[in-house]
Amino acid sequence: MSTRTFRITVRGVFDGLGADQRAELLSRAAEHDVLRAAFTPEGHLSYDLAARTAFTFRFLDSGEEEEDILEASERAEEAARAWLTERGYGYKNLRSQAEDLSQAPLGKRQRRAAAQKNA
Repeated sequence: MSTRTFRITVRGVFDGLGADQRAELLSRAAEHDVLRAAFTPEGHLSYDLAARTAFTFRFLDSGEEEEDILEASERAEEAARAWLTERGYGYKNLRSQAEDLSQAPLGKRQRRAAAQKNA
């Protein structure tokens, strides 16, 4: 049995940030810029408070079965909640979306490489 790789995106909105919290997030905005976003096991947070109060965590997880994606999504949401709560950041509208990369359609280059490999 092969290992499946899951990419989980957890989105939400900061809620009720105080002036100090907002200043702290703004001071660390460069390390949380969407251009530096990556799917990582520990989760990567990105946001742009100057534009809006939304944030996105990106997690990388794995499992053996197709159903493992549900547990991976729950772990990702819990990790996002924990990170926000530990820092005292209020949030709302937390939701996740997960993708099983073994089920993702192949891109044009990947189809070409697979066709050449099987020829």
